[in-house]
Amino acid sequence: MHRTLKIILKSQKIQIVTLGILIGVINILAHADADMSEGAGFKQTPLVKVNEVGLKGEWIGRNAPDFHLQDQNQQWHSLKDYRSKWLVLYFYPLDNSPGCTEEASQFRNLYPTYEKRNIAVLGVSLNNVVSHKSFSDKLGLPFPLLADTDHDLAKAFKVLGGFGILPYAKRETFLIDPQGVIVYHYSSVNTESHAAQVLKDIEVLSQPHS
Repeated sequence: MHRTLKIILKSQKIQIVTLGILIGVINILAHADADMSEGAGFKQTPLVKVNEVGLKGEWIGRNAPDFHLQDQNQQWHSLKDYRSKWLVLYFYPLDNSPGCTEEASQFRNLYPTYEKRNIAVLGVSLNNVVSHKSFSDKLGLPFPLLADTDHDLAKAFKVLGGFGILPYAKRETFLIDPQGVIVYHYSSVNTESHAAQVLKDIEVLSQPHS
């Protein structure tokens, strides 16, 4: 009798823990989608040239933090690999959430133009390599997704967020010039237009300064 009762109680505890995890996952998905909803009504401010920006903002003019992370194909990437290229380093909350799917799809659609202009794109989230592989294959992404599983890069760029016990990378983007210097920080992102906006901004930044 006591043994049966213990088994029932243990089963109930497992169900409660499982339910808690599921609620947490649902909450973080909702939070990620909220990022997209907020972005949908956000009108990005036109970018001004670096010499006009000066050192406004915490990141502008600073060397980008280095990294050494694997992508969805288990290939390693470091900041030095992208010297001589413009680099779009975009952080996103979660593989397969609606907002993150929309953002990645926009970068995919415009990727041929990015390549022609010598611009590299790297997506970053806290998901692991296996998750990134599934997400990338599903969308047919032609660019790397870095697995920041130890949260080191998210911490370095101060985009590590959390919902309860579940951490995630905030939806923010850093534009890094061919010398490895951060020239723009997108702290708010419209997932539907962000990829196109970044292209326009790089065109402005690439013009000779008067």
